[in-house]
Amino acid sequence: MAKEPPVYDLVLLLDTQADDERRNEILENVQAAIEKGGEIVSRHDWGVRPTVYEIHKRPDADYHLLQFHGDNALLEQLDHTLKITDGVLRFRIIKLRAGTPPPPDLGTPAAAAASAAASEPSDEA
Repeated sequence: MAKEPPVYDLVLLLDTQADDERRNEILENVQAAIEKGGEIVSRHDWGVRPTVYEIHKRPDADYHLLQFHGDNALLEQLDHTLKITDGVLRFRIIKLRAGTPPPPDLGTPAAAAASAAASEPSDEA
C-alpha cells in the first residue's frame, strides 16, 4: 500500500515596506519552486496583520500560508532561498501530522474581526 506523502505548511511573513510588486514576485518564485519540486495543496493569503512583537523594527507583516507536498531537496532549497531573500521577515516550514485540521480562513483582518464578532453571542434579551 502506497504511503501518502507528508503535507508541509510554509508560513511567510513578508515586509509591508516592500512594494506590492516585490511581495508578489516573492510569492510567485516560492510557488514556482514548490510546483517544480512538489505539489501545492492550498494557498491562503491572510493579508497585512500586526505582529505580536516587532521583527526588524516592523510592527506588521503580510501573512501567507502555502501547504504543499515535497521532498527533502525542496525543503532545503526553500530554506536556503527564503533566508537570503530581501522582503521576507520570517518563514517557518512545518510538517503536518495526519489528521491535522485545515487552516482557518482568515482572509483579511477586517473580515476575520467581523466573523468573530458575528459568532459571539449577543447580550440582548
